[in-house]
Amino acid sequence: MKIDNCTPVTDFVLAGLGIQDNLQVIFFLSILLFFIVTLIANLSIMIITISNRALYTPMYFFLYNLAFLDICYSSVVVPKMLTDLMSQKKMIPFYACIMQLHFFHFLGSTEVGLFTFMSYDRYVAISHPLRYSTIMSYKVCFGFASCSWIIGFFHALVHSVMTSRLTFCGPNIVRHFFCDVKPVLNLASTDVSLNFKLLAGITGTLAITSLMLTVLSYIFISKCLSKIKTSQGRKRALSTCSGHFTVVTLQYGTSIFTYVRPSTNDSLDRDRAAAIMFSVITPALNPIIYTLRNSDIKNAFKKLLKRYH
Repeated sequence: MKIDNCTPVTDFVLAGLGIQDNLQVIFFLSILLFFIVTLIANLSIMIITISNRALYTPMYFFLYNLAFLDICYSSVVVPKMLTDLMSQKKMIPFYACIMQLHFFHFLGSTEVGLFTFMSYDRYVAISHPLRYSTIMSYKVCFGFASCSWIIGFFHALVHSVMTSRLTFCGPNIVRHFFCDVKPVLNLASTDVSLNFKLLAGITGTLAITSLMLTVLSYIFISKCLSKIKTSQGRKRALSTCSGHFTVVTLQYGTSIFTYVRPSTNDSLDRDRAAAIMFSVITPALNPIIYTLRNSDIKNAFKKLLKRYH
């Protein structure tokens, strides 16, 4: 639909975190610290899993993918956020805004898909330990990972293409610290009902379906655990999936909270808080949660240190 006397918006202004000026330095240092932890911790996991042949297993193949995703996912949002915290003009060109929107949802939905396959991997490891390497062969693992990346890419492509085709005549202030779908759609000068239906339908279906499959895997895992007679055996089995369950709870909870609810002015403010969780905090916590009780990673890290010293 064409609009008369419309001057298309070429740049957006990001509203940022909406914090007081005297708190900006504190937020800058805190977010920078989380970003540094994200980079160092996830890079460490990637280096450790590559350098130790004992970790060439399906579990660590997925963990390597997750570490790479967390670095990219956080890098889409955090560097721009840090720059804006120290800047008066929080401008972003229209094309850069669409690119940020695309890669944020591409990497985020890829991670959601990866979590689903990781939960199945944990189920196979606990229920069929003797056939684990046969069932979860390299081809199967590569197929699962590829499926996650492909679904994530096309899911994000729908939103980025549909958003880029809208007309924006002003205002141009995005009520967020990055270009997310909801706050950008609220600035459109044309009808966006289809866009919101796609957001709730496609994104909601992807998140809820992945969550249901993950929960189903854990139901089967709990049945397998009940059959293990020794408490030590149950502890060992639980330690292999406790980290994954914690990370999944954080990710799915914030994703469903953000994208399935209808968009209002109040909800956009709450979305910013949720977005800080899954774009800043979660990528830094993931490697810590996964390695906290993981003796394989700890031993591999010690061997790596000995090799270089």
